[in-house]
Amino acid sequence: MSRRRGIMSDKLKEEIAKELGFYDVVQHEGWGGIKSRDAGNMVKRAIEIAQQQLTQRQ
Repeated sequence: MSRRRGIMSDKLKEEIAKELGFYDVVQHEGWGGIKSRDAGNMVKRAIEIAQQQLTQRQ
């Protein structure tokens, strides 16, 4: 069984988790320990960052 590669790098995920204040949970419990709300906020923030980068390139 193959495993899908993630779109976000581990570094980016860690930076966003730190910014949103739940990185301590990731350190102690892993990514499976975060709340679904935190995961959703992390995706939302990643999209915002990507949109900002696209805007700056144009």
